[in-house]
Amino acid sequence: MKFTKKRVFGLDVIRAIAILLVLCSHSTLLIAPNSSSSIVFAIKFFGTIGVDVFFVLSGFLIGAIILKQIELEQTTFKNIFHFWVRRWFRTLPNYYLILIINIGLVYFLFKSTNINFLNYFLFLQNFKTAQPDFFTESWSLSIEEFAYVFMPALLLLFVVLKRKITAKLFLQLSLVCILIITLNRIYFDLNLSETTAEWSASLRKVVIFRLDSIYYGFIAAYIFKYMPSNWEKYRYMSAFAGGLLFLLMHFYIFYTGIKPNIEYTFFNVFYLPLLSLSILLLFPVLYQIKINGFLNTIITKISLWSYSLYLVNYSIVLLTMQYFIKIDDLSLITNVFCLLVFWIISFILAFLLYIFYEIPFTKLRDSKFIRKRFE
Repeated sequence: MKFTKKRVFGLDVIRAIAILLVLCSHSTLLIAPNSSSSIVFAIKFFGTIGVDVFFVLSGFLIGAIILKQIELEQTTFKNIFHFWVRRWFRTLPNYYLILIINIGLVYFLFKSTNINFLNYFLFLQNFKTAQPDFFTESWSLSIEEFAYVFMPALLLLFVVLKRKITAKLFLQLSLVCILIITLNRIYFDLNLSETTAEWSASLRKVVIFRLDSIYYGFIAAYIFKYMPSNWEKYRYMSAFAGGLLFLLMHFYIFYTGIKPNIEYTFFNVFYLPLLSLSILLLFPVLYQIKINGFLNTIITKISLWSYSLYLVNYSIVLLTMQYFIKIDDLSLITNVFCLLVFWIISFILAFLLYIFYEIPFTKLRDSKFIRKRFE
């Protein structure tokens, strides 16, 4: 099996599932903002899993690109910098545009703020501590950016040390990074005090505790590329194990009623890596999903717009709606109407952002002008 430029529908399915989980989670803030229902809690909880799906999927795709460069022996500084430039053309234009819009909204709606916006431009807002309550969805972008800078930088270090860069070294470095981040979370847990901030903000959304989520995807990319027979042969067994792990883990959480801010150790040390592992194990089956017809088109479109959807739906659409509309005072019917408006506007903005902004930057990235700079 080979990675090709042709879209892989199974990966589109994974990406679409991830963004829809996120949107459903945010929808509860409109339809049931003050609900303590177990169903609402479950929707919010599984919405957070959508981001972890993005992490593993993104690691899988970018890991494959790095492995291809290693295979072609394109591991000089110029090669790695070209990799970074291509990645930045994919992520930074949308990110900085939405960041600037968010800054404008804050000044327009709240007139003043003491937020250090420079940290957001440098992706430092959640590097080692909880980020401010501004452009909150940006936490995941920081984790991804540092993951894609750090691993190639490590490979460059080995180039400087005159070590041959191989796929096996890539795998070893990925495993070492996972181990180090895991030990970092254990250290965090052992030194936890009762005054520590809320779990999600202080650990789940912090760069130095979450880089491993991307590197699990790197491992999946290595298995896909260099162990294709195992990927094929054991795909159903892998999916069964991943599904069972996912179900048992969440059955334990919901049956016992444990919460992240109560059962610290389970969530600090075990939950996040096990979640990434369960998602990774599902990939061999999900990768090969085939659906034809209209549903295929819908899923592909949602996948294409997923990055734009992720950036606009919460801070741009939902928080602006909440500012002008007192959701708590509305009837259920009006809440449902607001929910429909939220989904419609989110998809319209994502479509426009993708067509008129994201695609032009992608074309520029792939243009001869850029390619010639790295030949």
